[in-house]
Amino acid sequence: MFARAHKKLRIETERLTLRAPTHADFHSWTALRRTSEGFLTPWEPAWADDHLSRRSFTNRVYWAQRAMSGDTAVPLFIFRREDAQLVGAITLDNIRRGPAQSATVGYWTGQSHARQGFMREALMAMVHHAFHVMDLSRIEAACLPENTASRGLLERSGFKYEGVAQSYLQIDGRWRNHVLYSALRMDRRGKTEAG
Repeated sequence: MFARAHKKLRIETERLTLRAPTHADFHSWTALRRTSEGFLTPWEPAWADDHLSRRSFTNRVYWAQRAMSGDTAVPLFIFRREDAQLVGAITLDNIRRGPAQSATVGYWTGQSHARQGFMREALMAMVHHAFHVMDLSRIEAACLPENTASRGLLERSGFKYEGVAQSYLQIDGRWRNHVLYSALRMDRRGKTEAG
C-alpha cells in the first residue's frame, strides 16, 4: 500500500520540489555533478569511471524505482521551484520496518547552490515525510568529522550527536571514521514507557 504511494511522490516546500529521478533528468544531473566534482568528491565514495555516463544514470533511475516500490529507500532529486533547476538530491535509505521503524538519510548539493538554505529546507521536508507519512521513528545520518557544513546542517535541523563510527564508509577511496547523528519522531532519549 505505501509502496504504491511512492510512485508519484512529490514533496513541495516554500522554494523546492522533491521528486524521484527520471530519465529526463540526465543532462541536468550530469552537468551539476560535473561542475561540482571538486566540491563533492572529498565527502563521497569514489566515483566509478562511468559515474557520469548515461548508462550509470539509467541504472540509478531504475534503482530508485525499485527501491521506492520495495519500500527500501526514498531517493529524491531537489529542484528549485522558481526555475525547476536541479540543486541536489536527498535519499532516505536502509529503511527498516518492524520494531526499528528507522532509516538513514544522505544528501548532496551542487556547489553553486550551497549555503543558500536549500538542503536544510529539503532535509526538514524529508524528516517530516518520514515521521508523519511513513511512520518512521528514527532517522540516522553520518558525516566526516571535518565536514563542518554537514554537521551544522544536521544540528540546525534537530539531529543530535551520538558518537563516532570507526571506519564507517569508504570516502574518496579510504576507510573513514564518521560522526553519527539521529533525529527521533518524539525525542525520548533515555526514557522508558514508565518515564
